[in-house]
Amino acid sequence: MKPDGNPVTAAGYAAMKARYDHLLGTERPEIVEIVSWAAGNGDRSENGDYLYGRKRMREIDREAAHLARRMKAARVIDPSETPDQSRVFFGAVVTIADEDDARKTVTLVGDDEQDAAHGRIGWSSPMARALRGASVGDLRTVRLPAGEKEWEILAIAYPGQEHA
Repeated sequence: MKPDGNPVTAAGYAAMKARYDHLLGTERPEIVEIVSWAAGNGDRSENGDYLYGRKRMREIDREAAHLARRMKAARVIDPSETPDQSRVFFGAVVTIADEDDARKTVTLVGDDEQDAAHGRIGWSSPMARALRGASVGDLRTVRLPAGEKEWEILAIAYPGQEHA
């Protein structure tokens, strides 16, 4: 099961939407107010509030446009509805071990919601590509800039289910 477009979990989509709404509903109006006030103070060339405000408005507009494009391309997927939950697909929580038996648990999520510090790896990452379609007991080699590393799949689970 290979998701088309920009796969994302419902929580990931909600986070993008919340950020978009915050940018346009809260941050941008505050900056517009500051810029309007600063513009009324005269010389704009040496007005720090005006210059910073204009710069921040451009940053907000760029980020909001990026989020709008990502949300438009997003395909929300419910991992608990994966038909074959014995293999690794989008949304799987996978426990793996390397050659030294160092274990780690990762969750395959959309690229927009990845957070390596919390074990959430993007669907397009080298690790996720190597794990796709694997079953418990399979060995997968991950090609990284530092070299290749082999991982064994110890357990696979999906939201709403206990570890296999």
